[in-house]
Amino acid sequence: MTFTKEGIKELHASMHGSLDVVLDHIADLPMESLRKEIAGFGYGSVVKQLAHILSTESGWVCRLQSLPTHLLSPESFVSVEDLCSAQRTAIGTTMAYLDSLSEAQLNTEIEKPSEWVGPMRAPAFILLHIVTHAFHHKGQIVAMLRLLGYPAADTDMQRE
Repeated sequence: MTFTKEGIKELHASMHGSLDVVLDHIADLPMESLRKEIAGFGYGSVVKQLAHILSTESGWVCRLQSLPTHLLSPESFVSVEDLCSAQRTAIGTTMAYLDSLSEAQLNTEIEKPSEWVGPMRAPAFILLHIVTHAFHHKGQIVAMLRLLGYPAADTDMQRE
């Protein structure tokens, strides 16, 4: 299976566009509601879910380059704007990495970098994993918002 840089960029942009819908929706909600722990979710609050999504994207992109990784602390986000800023950083880091690759490099299994988890994959596979991972957790965020009494608008990649 071969992927193009433009195709990955489009999927990545669509994923972040869906996260933008969530971030716009929660912009005026009280942070204490977004930090409220809800049973039944691996990351128990909206803020924790968003921190996890952004940490995972940054972490995988760093691992692909054998760069050190760091987790974003949910406690460090005091506002939705802080989350938006972290999102912009993650997008920039991912796009810079993607732009540094040729189409062949994008689709060639990498040598084992430091801090690697799982089998060796091509960068395209990992970048697609980042997209599917974000959608998984974005769905959980939407469910959490409904439980908190703040149902979100359509956040699908294909929306009106």
